[in-house]
Amino acid sequence: MRASGFNPVAKIITLFLVVMAVLAVFGRLRFPGLGRGPKRLGAARCPACGRPRIGKGPCDCGQDAPGGGKEG
Repeated sequence: MRASGFNPVAKIITLFLVVMAVLAVFGRLRFPGLGRGPKRLGAARCPACGRPRIGKGPCDCGQDAPGGGKEG
């Protein structure tokens, strides 16, 4: 039996965790605005019906349109 001071499996796991932490730090530096959840999700929803909004146009419900409702 070898008398090593540190288990090779523990070395691999530790090295993996260190590499993942370094990648996370560099990811934060490259994309600083991502991952700040609730503000971005709230802005992407219709204030009247709560449906997700895709694009820049008004919601299909028409409640957040400048006229105040759906015409027709």
